[in-house]
Amino acid sequence: MATVRELEAIIDAGDIGVIEAAMPKGGRPRQLPVRTLLLGILLTLTDHRPCHLTRVHQALLGLPESDKERLHVTHDMGQGVHALTYRQVERTFSTLIATMDPTPVPSLGALNEPQRRLRLGQARNGIDAEGSESRLVAFCDALTEASIPEDKKMISKSVAVDWTDHASWSRPSNPDTVAVDADAAWGHRKPNTPGAKHEAFFGYYGQAVTMVPDERKAPVPELIRRVVLHPCNVDPPSALVATIRDMADKGILIGDVIADCGYSHRLAERWATPLRRLGARLVQDLHPHDRGMQGTHQGATCCNGNLYCPATPLSLLELGPLAPSARTEQRAAHDRRSAELARYKLGPLSAEDSEGYYRVGCPAALGKLRCPLKAASMNLDFDRPEVMDPPTALRRCCTQASITVGPSVNAKTRQKHDYPSAAHRLSYARRTAVERSFSTLKDPATTDVRRGWCRLFGRTKNLVMLVCAVVIRNLRVLASFEKRVANNALGPRRKRQRPESLA
Repeated sequence: MATVRELEAIIDAGDIGVIEAAMPKGGRPRQLPVRTLLLGILLTLTDHRPCHLTRVHQALLGLPESDKERLHVTHDMGQGVHALTYRQVERTFSTLIATMDPTPVPSLGALNEPQRRLRLGQARNGIDAEGSESRLVAFCDALTEASIPEDKKMISKSVAVDWTDHASWSRPSNPDTVAVDADAAWGHRKPNTPGAKHEAFFGYYGQAVTMVPDERKAPVPELIRRVVLHPCNVDPPSALVATIRDMADKGILIGDVIADCGYSHRLAERWATPLRRLGARLVQDLHPHDRGMQGTHQGATCCNGNLYCPATPLSLLELGPLAPSARTEQRAAHDRRSAELARYKLGPLSAEDSEGYYRVGCPAALGKLRCPLKAASMNLDFDRPEVMDPPTALRRCCTQASITVGPSVNAKTRQKHDYPSAAHRLSYARRTAVERSFSTLKDPATTDVRRGWCRLFGRTKNLVMLVCAVVIRNLRVLASFEKRVANNALGPRRKRQRPESLA
């Protein structure tokens, strides 16, 4: 369990002073600073309690007397000591949210009285949607990044991404009913329970960017580096591209980006192309509609993100991913077929230029297989595949020494490893880290981030609470990782011998 001082250090590293300075001034001074409010939220989540404002108030009142004085939980009014009230907690939290709420201001006639007063207060204090959004993103990113120690930030450049459902406390009876939570929208999810089907829910899609180890590197703590929350009517992959771009702009090196077919199936300009421009190497599953042959390019067959010889056997081009329940002999046979398919792939002859163009050559000319159209290749060893029926109508990829491939060719499906090879399977297996991130957040024994855990309406309120839950989750995962590393350093444990009377 994190101490008060440790949580205060994280809040201070998150540069909370910028938010405090941006909050509206005037009227009666607030007794409760934003820094102390965030500390109360983190203490509530550390104690495995639902993150209700009433419990935040209780957590602050439960601090030692010295801490309560220092943090302004108690204040000497001259005529006696005044203890923090729930109303003051609610006021500071509402003011904090109003400072960072980027929700566009609708017609005042469509709002109820509390919402109307809030919008008018925002307008009086010059709070605009664009500035609020930048403050919200900066606040969430800084607080999440502050939960990661400096010596752990650069140990890996690979991340895994995914999204999950985040149900709102508001629950309309049907899609035509007006809900209290105006920011939320209807989405769909599929529970992991056996036999569960897709179901509708009302709320948001939460996305996480989780740190994973680089290929063939030592394990790293699976810390969440970014978390975003958007209504279900916002496309998650498109929204996450801006987050990853912001990470790169802040000096965070982006290596492998591991994602499932929910991301790779999007249009290339919404996901794959922007990430490649950032220098990311995609490791992703392919949607069933994107697998197999997807046309040709200068005679070469486009399949699973690569270009193959037009004489490639159809059975190899139809090779799909290995089933998770496959046995050892099935895995070995699948790997042999994927290795044979790689022999027919056109090999790269140059790296991508600044515009994304590169050149590839015939696999027979590169010595990967035997083909009668390339006389020199027939002198290769017989352990290489041989083209038995070369095409009569020669394609450009067969007549030229090399062909140019543009950025639009296999833009959606091109990735770091051949799909579905053994190297791709082992690299893609790291994606389970982000699923464990969501499972630890939703674990009923810890933060329990499920419907009703905070009972707040609006994207900004739910995102602030979710970021605080991620901070506590990162601290818990980091402590567990360091404990595991320390135990492994002691060497394997000796098995306890059974007494002779029981042997």
